Amino acid sequence: MDNKDYREKIRKLLALAESPNEHEAKAALLKARQLMAEHKLTERECKDAEKQEVKDIRTDITCSKRRNPWIVHLSAVIGENYCCKGYRNRRYGEQTNYIGFIGLEDDVEVCVSIFKYAVDCVLSEIKRIKKENSCYYSSYVKKICDSYGYGFVSGVSEAFRKQQEENEQGWGLVLVMPQEVIEASQHLGHKEFKSRAEEDISESAYAKGFYDGEEFDPTKRLQEAQA
Repeated sequence: MDNKDYREKIRKLLALAESPNEHEAKAALLKARQLMAEHKLTERECKDAEKQEVKDIRTDITCSKRRNPWIVHLSAVIGENYCCKGYRNRRYGEQTNYIGFIGLEDDVEVCVSIFKYAVDCVLSEIKRIKKENSCYYSSYVKKICDSYGYGFVSGVSEAFRKQQEENEQGWGLVLVMPQEVIEASQHLGHKEFKSRAEEDISESAYAKGFYDGEEFDPTKRLQEAQA
């Protein structure tokens, strides 16, 4: 599988549905990661594999400690599991954080696509939550939405952990952060990002998000893609 085929397969995977939702995310996030592992196996076996450059891509996705704070944690989980370093950046005196990723050329392009897809999936469910709870105080609705987002992040992280554990022998490769990426991201700050929303969680909304992030059926999705 060459680099072009690798990226194209993941693009098709993310385009399987007309609109993003949590069920497609379950399969897409994990299947894309599997394709990455398979691609790296092929790359490792190829003696003349070309040297890739490290790229820094800042996305157009933003958040703050008051608005969708779970996005920062999602970027860290996605980055770590797609061999990239997620980071946040904001101008002095402003609250808005821009999310970016540093990684090898092929990896970071895939990582950004996966991250945007995951964010869209969560925001799609949050939109539904807001509509369903429009009669309640805005502070209560925000609590539910943020709790769902944090739950989704935890669920996806657990799904990645299980996937690695179950398929490590089959892939013959553990996905790790390339040394070049580690060195290129040394200048980034490591200040903890913590929002008050993390201290006021709705257990039911968090559990729903965790379930949506953790449960998946990649076999069905793969069969549909190959049909």
